[in-house]
Amino acid sequence: MRKLINEELSRLSAEEFKQADKIPVVVVLDNVRSCNNVGSVFRTSDALLVNKIFLCGITATPPDKEIHKTALGAENTVSWEYLQTTEEAVENLKNDCYTIIAIEQVEGSIALNEFIPEPGEKLALIFGNEVKGVQQEIVNLCDKTIEIPQFGTKHSFNIAVSAGIVLWDLFNKLK
Repeated sequence: MRKLINEELSRLSAEEFKQADKIPVVVVLDNVRSCNNVGSVFRTSDALLVNKIFLCGITATPPDKEIHKTALGAENTVSWEYLQTTEEAVENLKNDCYTIIAIEQVEGSIALNEFIPEPGEKLALIFGNEVKGVQQEIVNLCDKTIEIPQFGTKHSFNIAVSAGIVLWDLFNKLK
């Protein structure tokens, strides 16, 4: 086995990425405080052809050297928008006929492995703050909640890890 070099990976150029068909998914970051987590979500969103990222509340926005350190330029390819509140993002996405889904541990949540998107359904996935998760006020506005099953002693994943798990799963279900 030989490790491939970048030129052998057949990656899209930034312009090709902008023109590529995206999955019908947007990511909403609800007061995510770590720039490294934000950058990681950008990089994962680029890799999995996410349509757009909404950065809300205290979530940092590009240009930012800490975001860039983990995004590696994905902050320049993935479409994004800053909104002062997550409520505003949810309202706008509902008006655009998105199904609003919090990735959170709540009563009645759907296990990720059991969630099957409807054909043609547009999904808005809300990921929350590293300590507090998705705000209860935002959970109240959601159509559904998805929970990542966990089996160890810890009760949560890092937000960047959660985004990677959920986006990879949905990419496979949608493609």
